[in-house]
This record gives sequence, C-alpha cells and structure tokens, in this order.
Amino acid sequence: MSFRIKLFLFIFSIILLITLVILWINTEKKSYQPGISTEFDQAANQAQFIYRETKKTGIDLKNGPCLTNALMPGWVADLVHNPRTKVDDLPENQCSAYLQGNAKHFVELDLEGNVVRVH
Repeated sequence: MSFRIKLFLFIFSIILLITLVILWINTEKKSYQPGISTEFDQAANQAQFIYRETKKTGIDLKNGPCLTNALMPGWVADLVHNPRTKVDDLPENQCSAYLQGNAKHFVELDLEGNVVRVH
C-alpha cells in the first residue's frame, strides 16, 4: 500500500474512534450535578426541604411514596430506593401529577433525602 492510503486509513480510524467515544459519552445516563441548571438546583433544594419537613412528622417513607405533586409549577418530588426496587415502580408510590402528565419534571430523592435524579 502506498503511504497516502496508509495515512488516509490511519486518519479515518482516528476520526471514527473519536466519533464513537463522543457518542458513548453522550448516551451515558447522567446524574444530577449541582450548578448546571438553576431550575434543577432550586427543585432539588426544595425537594430536600420538603423531605426534611415530612420526615419530622414521622410519616412512614420506607415504600418510597410521592413526596409532593406540587414541588414547583410542573415539578413533583418522589422518594425512591437507591438502587431502585419494584416497589418504586408501583403507581401508588409515584406522583400522580407526573403519571397524568400534569407535571413534566421530577426530583427523585433516596430514602435518606439524597438527590438521586433530577429530570
């Protein structure tokens, strides 16, 4: 093979590899990172506040119930196990506003009040 063909194949291989790495990185499931979105930060902080206030009342949270259907306009807060269990997927343990489409975003907190996911 000539030098030009080898050089072309080498450069093409590098471009292909970089493209695949970028695609892989962009399809990874991202976890919540503070400071990226003020709306997400506000929702996460409000959900943790409501969690602390609810915890003080002594309500049983071990099944991961919906914390609130009215976190912020268009937002709900849900408690989940981390890692998730089947009980987290039961409709009675999910926020009805989200299930019915009245809310488009949610904050998931684990049973200790830590942010699991903001979407």
